[in-house]
Amino acid sequence: MAATPRFLRGAAAMPLLRIRWFKYAAPRTFFPLAGKLAPWFAAVAAVSCVIGLYLSLFVAPADARQGDAYRIIFVHEPLAWMALFIYAVMAFWGAMVLVFDTRLSGMMATALAPTGALFAFLALWTGALWGKPIWGTWWAWEARLTAEMLLLLLYVAFAALHAAIDNPRLADRAAAVLALPGMMSVPIAYYAVQWGNSQAHTAPLGLDSVSSLPAATLVSTVLMAFACWMYSIAASFWRVRSLILERERTSDWVMRYVRTLR
Repeated sequence: MAATPRFLRGAAAMPLLRIRWFKYAAPRTFFPLAGKLAPWFAAVAAVSCVIGLYLSLFVAPADARQGDAYRIIFVHEPLAWMALFIYAVMAFWGAMVLVFDTRLSGMMATALAPTGALFAFLALWTGALWGKPIWGTWWAWEARLTAEMLLLLLYVAFAALHAAIDNPRLADRAAAVLALPGMMSVPIAYYAVQWGNSQAHTAPLGLDSVSSLPAATLVSTVLMAFACWMYSIAASFWRVRSLILERERTSDWVMRYVRTLR
């Protein structure tokens, strides 16, 4: 018998790949996976944060114009980046809710919102801490800080709208409808410095300046951003597990799981 052509073997394997992929789209199967992965992401986040902070505070050279005051950007910039990135991911899961009406998609969007709001809030505070010695004021209505404040308000509005609706599936769809138009704030916040002639410190990883950055500055910034990313995944996984238990509390598998904890 002739061997099966390679392209037919690949085509035959596609249903298996789809089954494996969509297997974890159900809350019941994603729940144990998130529980296994979350501690690993948290551990990687902790190690990356410790190393990144050490390089930022003790190894990276001082800025020629701002001195040591500029070191706040090693925390501020990753927080601001992740606040934007998390909103984009949250809006993606919101789109999945509207298109496919999947339960886990709504839970993922809801689980991401608190972490995104926290990062946006901390980005505003670290921006103010940087601005005080540089501008002489805690706050300036410049483009980037204002866009970051708008992003924080969008996170709060998303969470408030979701909490105001008792039906979880209806709340997921309503919050998704709010999140998608808010995506316009992401490019506005990112390009606020260029569009608004902002006084904010430009990102240390700008594509036009990466080659000129000291190695310690580049590595420490990347590590801090990576730590924020890993923390975001761990926090969202732990939070989505709580949401799954709350929404699926009448399911037999949840009742069995709860009994094992007693």
